[in-house]
Amino acid sequence: MTVRRPTLVFSLLAFGYAFLYTPIFSLIVYSFNESRLVTVWAGFSTKWYVSLLHNEQLLGAAWISLRIALMNATLAVVLGTLAGTALVRFGRFRGRSALALMIGAPLVMPDVILGLASLLLFVAMEQLIGWPAGRGMTTITIAHVTFSMAYVAVIVQSRLVRLDPSLEEAAMDLGARPWKVFFVITLPLIAPALAAGWLLAFTLSLDDLVIASFTSGPGASTLPMVVYSSVRLGVSPEINALATVLVSLVTIGIVIAGWSMQRQARQARA
Repeated sequence: MTVRRPTLVFSLLAFGYAFLYTPIFSLIVYSFNESRLVTVWAGFSTKWYVSLLHNEQLLGAAWISLRIALMNATLAVVLGTLAGTALVRFGRFRGRSALALMIGAPLVMPDVILGLASLLLFVAMEQLIGWPAGRGMTTITIAHVTFSMAYVAVIVQSRLVRLDPSLEEAAMDLGARPWKVFFVITLPLIAPALAAGWLLAFTLSLDDLVIASFTSGPGASTLPMVVYSSVRLGVSPEINALATVLVSLVTIGIVIAGWSMQRQARQARA
């Protein structure tokens, strides 16, 4: 029994990875297909990458998604850090339970509910104060920040709980004011958590389809929306080429991050 158990675990692990990565590998292979039919191999070609460079709809949607993701990640880190710090460092205060509930709600609430609630809110605000005028990048960004900051707050909160408070107390004993302690001592210590939260918020925004569909308007279609509408009419080889480019960029980022972490570990051991 002890001999078969590692074999069984390895087999299940191999099956799981094959189930996840075989479709991605086939997508990359067929992005170099000569034929327009993505299921029929007709020879090696890179013409779909050239065609992708001239597809203004996909490139425009990718640029919109990138801008929204950058703004969302930055705002989510700022607001999420403030919320997480308040929950950990300010002890018991009036409204703490409500704040914790509002931060945790987007983590478990379906995207359809968040998207519909955001749409109704923006419509009501436009009728009352005239802002935002219509739906577009602004409304998508606000909706994304609403649920992204919850993830950042949880990450920052978990990091602050494990942080030694004596470091901040020592700085205040030496005369540093609370805001200086926060920017000079606390922020550098939780920098890895901030980076992780920023990357997670960026990824969630770039990948979102449901909430963006509710809060977008004419001229503000994100990349997932364009890809989804294109796939409904049949998978285009240009979509395969676009997916291959995204997978390549993510792989390069992971390799660079892994190399940087290994380098820091070697320096720490040295």
